[in-house]
Amino acid sequence: MNATAVRADCAADRAGTLTFDLMTAPAPAPDSVLLLRRRGAAGRKPGGTIRIPLSRPSPGRLRAVLPASAELAEGRWDAYVEEPGDEPAEAVVEPGLRDLRALVDRCPDTGAATVSARVPYPTLDGRLAVRSWVRAPHAEAGAVLAGPSGMTVRGVLYGVEAGEGATVEARLPGEPGRVHSVPLTAPDPDGPAGSFAFTLPYAPVAAGPVPEAQLWQLWLVPAAGADRVRVSRILDDVWSRNKSFVYPGHPAAPGVLAAPCYTADNDLCLRLEPAPAVG
Repeated sequence: MNATAVRADCAADRAGTLTFDLMTAPAPAPDSVLLLRRRGAAGRKPGGTIRIPLSRPSPGRLRAVLPASAELAEGRWDAYVEEPGDEPAEAVVEPGLRDLRALVDRCPDTGAATVSARVPYPTLDGRLAVRSWVRAPHAEAGAVLAGPSGMTVRGVLYGVEAGEGATVEARLPGEPGRVHSVPLTAPDPDGPAGSFAFTLPYAPVAAGPVPEAQLWQLWLVPAAGADRVRVSRILDDVWSRNKSFVYPGHPAAPGVLAAPCYTADNDLCLRLEPAPAVG
């Protein structure tokens, strides 16, 4: 099979089932499968490869269905078509049309112990991959306002309830002593179950030295002494938010700018960086 001859259209439903419709020329050998392999060293470990049978719904088209109930560990999964044989051959799958409308503004049951999300996407080198998240519990970021003196975030907490002493912590990775906490504020009474809100001022976080760009991770602590929950945005159709969601920077301290931002894995952060020199 020619590796460039396999293209797949993808569709997602709100439950998390993914359907892949493959257009192939020539047709693959009988018993071929759609193969999803987790990227990196994890792909060589147990559970790092998933094989999905191919059915033939119409001439010239093959279909693979990954049900919502199937386990797909958090990470990035590359797609191939594998043909059986003494030395199985693999063809790279290229992305076709992606119907992800059902993923927009998903609202799973906030009482569920685990929240998962799967988004098919095109890689930079033109292949089809799936970004998978599995969080237990999970703090889903909603509206983010980059104000002149601080960032305000509204969201929904899944798998755990916010109780007395609930806070959000800004933490600088690699420097355990640099932590700044703010309390959760009263959420919108008309909002969904599990809703939360907080405002993080820039100035206290920027009180220490900022010799270069810093990404402060945001963690929600549901109650005093409880385990931290990463604040992220995963329940929609965006597989990587770091370049598509850009917020304005504001002065946080002399010579320091602050702005909310997302990582490539859709985790919410506060970015501090030295202000550009003037003149």
